[in-house]
Amino acid sequence: TGGVTSMDDFLIKFFPSVYVKKHAAKENNYCKYDNEYLQLFTSSLYLAAIVASFGASFVCKRFGRRPTIQVASVFFVLGAILNAAAKNLAILIIGRLFLGAGVGFGNQAVPLFISEIAPAKYRGGLNICFQLLITVGILLANIINYFTSKIHPNGWRVSLGCAGIPAAILLFGSLIIVETPTSLIERGKKEDGVRTLKKIRGVEDVEEEFQAILYATEVAKKVKHPYKELTTKRRNLPPLICGTILQVFQQFTGINVIMFYAPVLFQTMGFGGDASLLSAVVTGLVNAASTVVAIVTVDRIGRKVLLLEAAAQMLVSQCIMGAILAAMLKSTNAIPHGFAVLVVVLVCVFVSGFAWSWGPLGWLIASEIFPLEIRNAGYFFAVSMNMFCTFIIAQAFLTMLCHMRSGIFFFFAAWIVVMGVFVIFMLPETKGVPIDEMVERVWKKHWYWKRWFRDEDCSQEEEMKEVPAAATEDK
Repeated sequence: TGGVTSMDDFLIKFFPSVYVKKHAAKENNYCKYDNEYLQLFTSSLYLAAIVASFGASFVCKRFGRRPTIQVASVFFVLGAILNAAAKNLAILIIGRLFLGAGVGFGNQAVPLFISEIAPAKYRGGLNICFQLLITVGILLANIINYFTSKIHPNGWRVSLGCAGIPAAILLFGSLIIVETPTSLIERGKKEDGVRTLKKIRGVEDVEEEFQAILYATEVAKKVKHPYKELTTKRRNLPPLICGTILQVFQQFTGINVIMFYAPVLFQTMGFGGDASLLSAVVTGLVNAASTVVAIVTVDRIGRKVLLLEAAAQMLVSQCIMGAILAAMLKSTNAIPHGFAVLVVVLVCVFVSGFAWSWGPLGWLIASEIFPLEIRNAGYFFAVSMNMFCTFIIAQAFLTMLCHMRSGIFFFFAAWIVVMGVFVIFMLPETKGVPIDEMVERVWKKHWYWKRWFRDEDCSQEEEMKEVPAAATEDK
């Protein structure tokens, strides 16, 4: 949508007032695109994703990860068709809502699917493939927008309709993949679970892993109300807090300001239409290439090192960008070409840091830290928080840009400082820990979060002491 909303043909049809402001000779640079309906076109997707992810959490648990992915792909196909054929703004928004439902179902199921089929030592890298292919999708979208912007007057229809191609591929692929062993065993299909486990591991001896999954599923079955369990039991609050606040931090890095509105942002800085779209392509290429760094390093150096290094990198680039715009871009002038190019370079530095850290790791950590009995519920909270914060940023950014101007970069920089402090003191390292052993090996050993398990451990000790006493009395 970032490229589409900068196309004149699209603006003339759906947002004529924005088109007029965009081309007004003395219009404020920072307020060209300040329109609540234009923002709603982008943000409505994420509002729908919040609602959809709640339903997806139940579908995921009752029917499995694979059917949930299939439902997501159907929503994506329908959304792409409606957007491409839209005759008015209402149909355009409805199409976005269908795409949002696809995002809700897809983001609920795919990271869980990957985490549950991946061996512990490769889980980080394999899960980040999810984020890598998202960045590839963003890059392809930017390239498509660059070329369709030259097709008048319906280039935007081609752009939005092209979303149906990966949606169809996802639907076809979801018919081929296996269900996860954890989901099969959880739903009582133990033989199928063992068979699938042998298939994806490539060995016959999977008894140890099978028993670990079986034990986790037996514990999970005792939990009849996972959402209540998640929010009322002290032991579940540490992963809930970390899993959700990472989603807040991920969005308040300001990344979606860059990815949603890159062409708009670059046009604000004085680039022409083609140049702004081409700059977005460069940004997308950096995004995709940098995600590969995370795949290679995440299971070697760990999650926290990547998060902290990237926080410093993003902080510096945000502050320099803000300073350049504050000094160079006034209400009605164009920023000098050399400084505009420097801003694009800084955007690439920022995006690269995000792409090998907060982007993929926000999803990875949230998918691996919850125990099985509350995993679907916990991941729903994480996905919903991500979608909610994305909605806020998408809905508010153009207005914030109009009122805060270059100060918006310092706003996001302040959040990055808070993020770094949280990672240093509050986020545990999960590298190489089997997904069903997080409580014993991670949470109970963390300097702060371990206190949330003391009451539970004490009550279990008391129960153990009562057993021999009761046995003696019976004897």
